Amino acid sequence: MRVLIVDDDPEVRDVLAEAFRMEGLDVLEASNGLEALLYVKRDRPDAVVLDLMMPRLGGVEALKRIHDFNPGIRVLVVTGTDDPELHRQATASGASAVFTKPVAIAALVAALAAPALAAAPPVPPAPRRPAPAPAKPAFAPTGHILVADDNPEVREMLEDVLTSLGYVTKTAADGTEAVRAVIADAPDVVLLDVYMPGLSGVGALPTIVAVAPHTKVIMISGSANIDVLKRSLAFGAHDYVTKPFEISSLSRAIETALAMKRLESSRDS
Repeated sequence: MRVLIVDDDPEVRDVLAEAFRMEGLDVLEASNGLEALLYVKRDRPDAVVLDLMMPRLGGVEALKRIHDFNPGIRVLVVTGTDDPELHRQATASGASAVFTKPVAIAALVAALAAPALAAAPPVPPAPRRPAPAPAKPAFAPTGHILVADDNPEVREMLEDVLTSLGYVTKTAADGTEAVRAVIADAPDVVLLDVYMPGLSGVGALPTIVAVAPHTKVIMISGSANIDVLKRSLAFGAHDYVTKPFEISSLSRAIETALAMKRLESSRDS
């Protein structure tokens, strides 16, 4: 049996991979949702152990896309939050089981070996190939970006930088203004500050995802509250960056978001 482990924590992947190999399983590893989807399409794993809280196509969206591509695949969701609504969404999106961290490896192994797995429609395996090298952007920077931050200096700085990189940029001073801007003209990417007065970025995120499902949201935070950021990923954010950030790293995050949006557009066309 070939199992794909998807988790952005390398230590978690190492522990699970070693345990699964001791059980005689063939193991693949991915560090984010986008990489996981590529493996599912290329290497045809029989099962996926999926952490929901990851950058680059994380959350329930990754689960949906994996299940859409192969409805018969068995997906075991592992999440660090004991949120009933998130668990319900995961199950409704195709998860065979949902586990809350910390989870006993024996429980995962038992779930992988459950009889229901044998009943899943088989998918012909594709030849194994080396993991893909990081892709270079195939397009010059182009796209519409909405910057939502309550700090006017941050908004001005990001607007200047992104405009110089070739992006069409608009700004919003809080979550309510960001939601209105998205409803009026959905951008390709939203840079959404987590903490803002009034309607915060975390509060605005569900509405933005609902009204503009194809818009990629990158959360921005001035604190290292990883739990809040990862929770945002689980509920639809594409990625996150923390302040102070390098422009190069922010640019890469935007390029990845736009590449994912182009991939989705080509698939739907």
